[in-house]
Amino acid sequence: MGTDKASFLVVANRLPVDRVELPDGSVSWRTSPGGLVTALEPVMRAHEGAWVGWHGAPDEELEPFEEGGILLVPVPLSEGEIAEYYEGFSNATLWPLYHDVVAPPEFHREWWDAYVKVNRRFAERAAAVADEGATVWVQDYQLQLVPQMLREARPDLKIGFFLHIPFPPTELFQQLPWRTEIIKGLLGADLIGFQVPGGAQNFVRLVRQRLKMETSRDRVTLPNGRVATARAYPISIDAKAFNELARRPDVQARSAEIRADLGNPKTLFLGVDRLDYTKGIKQRIRAFGELVAEGRIDPEETVFLQVATPSRERVDQYKLLRDEIDQLVGRINGDLGTIGNPPITYLHASFPREEMAAMYAAADVMVVTPLRDGMNLVAKEYVACRDGNNGALVLSEFTGAAKEMRQAYQVNPYDINGLKASMELALRDAASNKARRMRALRKTVFERDINRWASSFLNDLDEVGRARDGAV
Repeated sequence: MGTDKASFLVVANRLPVDRVELPDGSVSWRTSPGGLVTALEPVMRAHEGAWVGWHGAPDEELEPFEEGGILLVPVPLSEGEIAEYYEGFSNATLWPLYHDVVAPPEFHREWWDAYVKVNRRFAERAAAVADEGATVWVQDYQLQLVPQMLREARPDLKIGFFLHIPFPPTELFQQLPWRTEIIKGLLGADLIGFQVPGGAQNFVRLVRQRLKMETSRDRVTLPNGRVATARAYPISIDAKAFNELARRPDVQARSAEIRADLGNPKTLFLGVDRLDYTKGIKQRIRAFGELVAEGRIDPEETVFLQVATPSRERVDQYKLLRDEIDQLVGRINGDLGTIGNPPITYLHASFPREEMAAMYAAADVMVVTPLRDGMNLVAKEYVACRDGNNGALVLSEFTGAAKEMRQAYQVNPYDINGLKASMELALRDAASNKARRMRALRKTVFERDINRWASSFLNDLDEVGRARDGAV
């Protein structure tokens, strides 16, 4: 690359690569499957960009290295910091608080101290690698203090921040003992992006109420005269790539195989989620079980495949959830199944993209019912993988995706009777109604893809950054 400075940086909790141990004992790196990496790759290459993040192993220091034309700058984390900054403050304090307190958040001062310390380390790495006047895009809830720390060290930078999860209403956010520090951390950015307009509005309202700063619509004027802008940028997927993947002959063949393995049902319901208490997995399984028990769905003709990807296995709330779902599925299958024909097939495992695309292509009804979700890309992936206008999407109104995907069968996942009615409607609705809904959903997903998301954010960041520099 010839230089260890970059004019465009992404700062995220994780680097976009996974370590691969080769048979001879040597190590190589493989690009992680993820929309963010795909979307930003062209920008990275054009600007000889750098990505600052943790490489995934505790207590290990690595020098910056290049992979696929991108400079990767590893940030070391100790075992203790992973426990306190990541599993603790990020995932047992912020995650539940930002997801409407579906589970109670925990507030521990030592977790906060670790969060501050690790955020500072990320900011220092970014400051050291950023070229004069560079653009830095900080990602997500683990790094909310980085924008201000970076601003103090490098006022010349254009700084953007994007929050991938929901931003809570002021009443919930106020519970956080370190609420003022988080708000000030985010205000270090020139542009703060949220999934939906409500998140941006919640943030601006908080700034006005707590910090008594001057606000006007989506703009905040700081005491020093600098302006920070808060706007919604609904994230998306590489719809074209998902569609091409689902249409591959091997994926189509696998799709037919999945249906055959499930007994070639007339209708296949599918749920795909990270195993997380915000995803509403228990509610949808209970709803399906009741539909079968009441004779409204025939288990000889209809099956439910639920995939729950392992997640945060060391956090108590997640262990508890796994046990509860295991018991619920076991009870429903025990009560309502016959030999070789359980109504619910439950897989607690991770699968490659090809397998996920085959499942999406196989499913007649996709059930996406989180209790709270910043966006939910599974809903968009399912729509992108449909070939033609068949299939049905049952979607929680508490996802960011519901704002764009209005033609889905929308539900309140807390209302089990309503959820049952929507699942049954998605099963029995006229083919013409399903086709009309799916056509509109496909148009939305293909027009508003990941590239449009990234370019709209970066163009706006460039614009607000230039306005700031012009005003100085």
